[in-house]
Amino acid sequence: MSANGSSETGCRSEVRPTNNTCSQKELSVITSVISMTVGIFSNSLALFILVKSYNRIRIKSKASFLLFASSLVVTDLLGHLVNGSLVLFVYSSHKKWETFDPHHIVCSLFGACMVFFGLSPLFLGSAMAVERCIGVTRPIFHSTGLASHHMKRLLGLTWLLAALVAVLPVLLWRPYKVQSSRSWCFFHMEEPKDWLDVLLPLLFSMLGLLALLLSIVCNTMTSCALLQSRLRRKHHCRGTSYHIEMICQLLAIMLVSCVCWAPLLIRVIILSTKAKDDPASFSLLMVVRMATWNQILDPWVYILLRKAVLRKIFMLLQSSWGSKSHKLHHWQRSMLRSSVETSNSGAGPSDCHCLGKLPLSDTAIKSIT
Repeated sequence: MSANGSSETGCRSEVRPTNNTCSQKELSVITSVISMTVGIFSNSLALFILVKSYNRIRIKSKASFLLFASSLVVTDLLGHLVNGSLVLFVYSSHKKWETFDPHHIVCSLFGACMVFFGLSPLFLGSAMAVERCIGVTRPIFHSTGLASHHMKRLLGLTWLLAALVAVLPVLLWRPYKVQSSRSWCFFHMEEPKDWLDVLLPLLFSMLGLLALLLSIVCNTMTSCALLQSRLRRKHHCRGTSYHIEMICQLLAIMLVSCVCWAPLLIRVIILSTKAKDDPASFSLLMVVRMATWNQILDPWVYILLRKAVLRKIFMLLQSSWGSKSHKLHHWQRSMLRSSVETSNSGAGPSDCHCLGKLPLSDTAIKSIT
């Protein structure tokens, strides 16, 4: 979901819209190009890492997780390519929708792509959370009852549900509307005509919030189950290492999705349920830009939170903390030994060991000899 634009209402009202308007437009275009380039690069790198891991993996549950993760990265990559290209096309046409889109075909395509590539990552994230929750809490059922074709069907259903919500306004003759910034299209939320204009954006927001809630619940259950099993030593460290890697990635994805998407989903609910809309196009555009960062940050979760990277971080922390704890343990052990030896005997051979290189008194020398 990549829509970066700026409102030009203020520029139009000016008497001499020259340098300020042009610089504002150039800044928006540059922002769109940078966002699109960074998103494509990040998702391509993450996809390479995931495909490489998927080809060499031998664990069934890990393969299912990598299938969903690769699908999520592919969806984010296509979202940057399609939506970013549409944004650049709109800017290259100087936002003259009446000229290049008299039949509202481009606007309908733009709005449908915004909704599809917005809901798909949320649905895929919740599906990954459900799959991991079943794999950790019900491992026997996950191994015997959930085959690879079940995972592929679930993946297809998530994409199908997102596509159905995206084309629903077109099917119900409630086409997407050019927003006030004239750089993107979305639901018709300003002064809705009937209940359908209210229902469609509410459906979009409620499904997104439900996907986030489902991810939170499933990831919490999975984390608690892993912590409980590790405390009870039910699994070996090797058996739970890949579970820990996956749950770290899921928690990071959930956190990124909540931070990036919750403001937009809540804002859409507020705007669609108000009788009259305030001039809030700027705030809506800002939360859309915030949601765009979800597709940029998602791939870095798989790039940075890999098992090899987590192991290096853990070893680094363990080495730094281990040196401190080793010194503390050595100091405590020496102090305890010194106190025990002092309480057992006032002078003996062990006193030489406790005193180390300190000079011995005459009485101590006589007692030793």
